[in-house]
Amino acid sequence: MAKVKPFRGVRPPRHLVTQVASRPYDVLNSEEARSEADGNPMSLYHIIKPEIDFEPGTDEHDERVYDKAVENFRAFQDNGWLVADDADHYYIYAQTMNGRTQYGIVVAANVADYMEGRIKKHELTRRDKEEDRMKHVRINNANIEPVFFAFPDNEVLEKVIKDVTAGEAEYDFTAPDGFGHHFWVVEDPAQIDAITKAFDAIPSLYIADGHHRSAAAALVGHEKATNNPAHRGDEEYNYFLAVAFPASHLNIIDYNRVVRDLNGLTPEEFLARLEENFIVEPKGEVEYRPTALHNFSLYLDGKWYSLTARPGTYNDEDPIGVLDVTISSDLILRDILGITDLRSDKRIDFVGGIRGLGELKRRVDSGEMKVALALYPVSMKQLMDIADSGNIMPPKTTWFEPKLRSGLVIHKLD
Repeated sequence: MAKVKPFRGVRPPRHLVTQVASRPYDVLNSEEARSEADGNPMSLYHIIKPEIDFEPGTDEHDERVYDKAVENFRAFQDNGWLVADDADHYYIYAQTMNGRTQYGIVVAANVADYMEGRIKKHELTRRDKEEDRMKHVRINNANIEPVFFAFPDNEVLEKVIKDVTAGEAEYDFTAPDGFGHHFWVVEDPAQIDAITKAFDAIPSLYIADGHHRSAAAALVGHEKATNNPAHRGDEEYNYFLAVAFPASHLNIIDYNRVVRDLNGLTPEEFLARLEENFIVEPKGEVEYRPTALHNFSLYLDGKWYSLTARPGTYNDEDPIGVLDVTISSDLILRDILGITDLRSDKRIDFVGGIRGLGELKRRVDSGEMKVALALYPVSMKQLMDIADSGNIMPPKTTWFEPKLRSGLVIHKLD
């Protein structure tokens, strides 16, 4: 069962939240963070991307950079830009995008649940990225940024969310990207108890976004437990910061591909090869978006095409084989274009659906890329089924939007 607990959050005073809160560390580079934090000493980027406090080009893995994160985290608290709550709380965090709002519960998730597989993952992680975030957690003794979980819909938790959000929000603002962020503190002991008990009846939590942060946070907690001869199991380091959303609230958007060349084929030869496994229908110059599972959108030489995988080219009984990302990776990228490693091949790039099909067209029309492929998005059910089966999705399969805003609340490990 999923074990969570309330915690004493460290967070900005209401009047400072828009100055402190930031995008997650991994969605922008150092120079973008430097630009966004320009003139704002309260920006969380000074803690999560502290290389911006050094000369441009400073390696973000330099020891001085990690030390600067600790110095800045301490200064934020000393200056009153981050303040610890006076008691343990859960929090409700809602995000609004395109008129649609999703509501999550901010919890301290259990390290043992991650280590023992009750917090389930669907992506592989890279050890170098894990180690970077482990060092950041370890040196600050805190989870500065949350991870993004999903859980099966639960009536008790939906009622708590509804009741709490009927009151005034602690934070309520629109970020520069146009997304709304709304945040409530759960103070009623009965509601806090209801949340704890409801999660205790849920068999598993699912990592939606933030696999490296999840791994890093859990591994540091496990490390602290191993190194503490007086370890009891109830210490704060046994938990890490997460925002958990009911699965029905979440919307996975498409994650598309652009490729630099046709692997020596002419456009006519490429389309002929596609005919072997797909029904290819020209759609002209008007944008075409995939309409269902196993239907793809192709943009080539100024024209859009519908590709529909022929029966027999996929296995609906195989949780990985049925995915459109698998079908396209095997039958188009590998067999026709010769791309075998999506993580490292420089001939391919990936475009989050938040940018729209127009971005695919732009990159092909510019001459930078030769062909673009748009996929029908994965469903939350597919993601959870794959995690339940113990399988791992292929790279670059899911894209969640909006991203969690960092800096709304922090979890300290002591």
